[in-house]
Amino acid sequence: MNAAPTPTRKYDLSFARYVYQNIDGGDRMAKCMQCGTCSGSCPLGDQMDYGPRKLFMMIRAGMKEAVLTSNTIWNCVSCYNCVVRCPRKVPVTYILHDLATLAVKEGYEQAKTAINARFAKAFWWSAARWGRTDERLVTAIYYFSFGLSQGMKMSLANLKIAQAMVKTKRMHLGMPHKIKNGGDLKAILAKAAEIQARDH
Repeated sequence: MNAAPTPTRKYDLSFARYVYQNIDGGDRMAKCMQCGTCSGSCPLGDQMDYGPRKLFMMIRAGMKEAVLTSNTIWNCVSCYNCVVRCPRKVPVTYILHDLATLAVKEGYEQAKTAINARFAKAFWWSAARWGRTDERLVTAIYYFSFGLSQGMKMSLANLKIAQAMVKTKRMHLGMPHKIKNGGDLKAILAKAAEIQARDH
């Protein structure tokens, strides 16, 4: 008779200690008083499986797998509303970003590698073309890289997110914003491409 597989530990208090000691801003998580200001201030809070407030409680409980597989750490749009409004000055955005990095390092996001490559391509195109990222163009290129039908479905499914980003001024309307001295950027990118080609 085959032995049953070893169950994944649901609670690992060493994870909480690791976050406090190694995650950027983790040492300030002890200051969190669970007021909910961060979750209430987040324009994408209703799209997260756990708001930042609940995610912090899960970290304290040592729920490593649940934390590192949640979509919360990936849905942060870096608006910094939570950081500005936190009465205890907990750097929520930094914590979420570093948790996402940890999730990749720990292998929780291996299945997303191909999808991330699509997004990276769209992101780089916008940065190289305009000198900055334009959320609308990046999102459109990413969505429609899956095909016209899927692109339309993804666009409609995330319409409320786009509206929330416009409302919080994280996504503007009108022409893309360009950086000044775009020629300098092109020269830098050309030189970088030259160095990369030489080294490879």
